[in-house]
Amino acid sequence: MTYQLLATAASGIEALVGNELKDMGYDVEVENGRARFEGDKEDIAKANLWLRTADRVKIIVGEFEAKTFDDLYEQTKALPWDDYLAMDSAFPVSGKSIKSTLYSVPDVQRIVNKAIADKIKDVYHRRGMLPETGAKFPIEVAIRKDKVLLTIDTTGPSLFKRGYRIDKGGAPLKENMAAALVMLTTWRKDRPFVDPTCGSGTIPIEAALIGHNIAPGFNRSFLCEDWHWMPEELWEKVRMDAEEQAEYDIELDILGTDIDGRMIEIAKANALEAGLSHSVEFKQLQVADFKTDKEFGIIVSNPPYGERLGDPEQAYQIYRDMGQAFRPLTTWSKYIITSDLDFEEHYGQKATKKRKLYNGYLRTDYFQYWGKRK
Repeated sequence: MTYQLLATAASGIEALVGNELKDMGYDVEVENGRARFEGDKEDIAKANLWLRTADRVKIIVGEFEAKTFDDLYEQTKALPWDDYLAMDSAFPVSGKSIKSTLYSVPDVQRIVNKAIADKIKDVYHRRGMLPETGAKFPIEVAIRKDKVLLTIDTTGPSLFKRGYRIDKGGAPLKENMAAALVMLTTWRKDRPFVDPTCGSGTIPIEAALIGHNIAPGFNRSFLCEDWHWMPEELWEKVRMDAEEQAEYDIELDILGTDIDGRMIEIAKANALEAGLSHSVEFKQLQVADFKTDKEFGIIVSNPPYGERLGDPEQAYQIYRDMGQAFRPLTTWSKYIITSDLDFEEHYGQKATKKRKLYNGYLRTDYFQYWGKRK
C-alpha cells in the first residue's frame, strides 16, 4: 500500500527536510512547515529513522473542504479508517483551525472523533463504546481556510528526541535544530569543526552523527512500531540497513568548548551516551582564548543571547570576543545563531549572509561569515 506522507518541521527549515527526503530518493513537495512525499511501510520506518531536521512523520488519511459540522462528519466518516485502526485502537484527536468557518477546535475534535468511532463500529459491527485499549494512533485535524487535513502521527515523541541527552543546560537547542545549523554550513567530514559555546554538546554531537552517517533515530523507538500492521522484521531490516551504512571508522576533527566546566562534563556524558566520545573532543575554554593553526574549518555557535539567558551586556561581550578571536581565521567560515539583530555591530563585521530561523517560537537570525575558498 502506498501512503501519502508528511514530514513536519520548524518554520525556516522545511526546505532542509525536503532536501533530506530528495537525497533518500523521494519526490517531494515542500510547503510551509512541512514536506510531502509518498511511500510504503518501509518508507515510514526509514523516514522516522533517518530524518535529522524534521519533527515528525505523519500519514495523510484525507483532505477535503468543509464549512459545516455535517460536512466534516460525513467526509471524515467516509475515509478508510479501518485500513489503519484495529477495533480496539486508541485514537486521541487533537486539532487546530486557522481562518476557517469551523473555528471551534473542541467541537471540531469531537465531531472527528465521533465520525471515526462510528466508522470503526460499522466496520466491526460493534455497539456501544469502543474499548480503545490497544495501540495508540494520534490523529490531528487541521483546518486552514476551510480545507481539512486529517493525519495520523507515526513518530510519537518528536524526532528531536534522539535519546542521547542525559542532561542539558539552561537553554538547550533541540537536536533537529542543531542538525539543521550544521547542514546549513559548507562543512565536510574531512574539515575541522568547532563549537566555541557548546553548552551540553548538542551541535558537535549532531555534527558527529552526520560525519559518521549514523541514523539519528537509531537509538530510540517510534510509536508506529506498536501498530498491528507494521511488522517487527521490517524494523529489524531498516535498522540493519542503517547499521551497514554507518561509517564508524572515519576520523573526525570535532571540538566543543565552553567557559562552564560543568557544561563540559554534561557534554562529555551526552557524547558517551551517543557512542561518540571518541569522535568529539570537549574542553573548558572561553571564546576570547580560542586559537588554532588549522585551516578551512567551520565554526558553528549558538551563544547565550538576550531573551534566552539573562544579561544582555554579557552576551555583547561574548560577541565582541568572538569578533576578535575569529578575525585572524580568514580561511574559516563562521556561523552564529542569535535573536539579537544588532549582533553584527558587536561582532564588528557585516555577515556574508543571514538566514531567518525559528528556535522554538523565538525569531532568530543565522549570521554567516564565509571564509576563503580552498
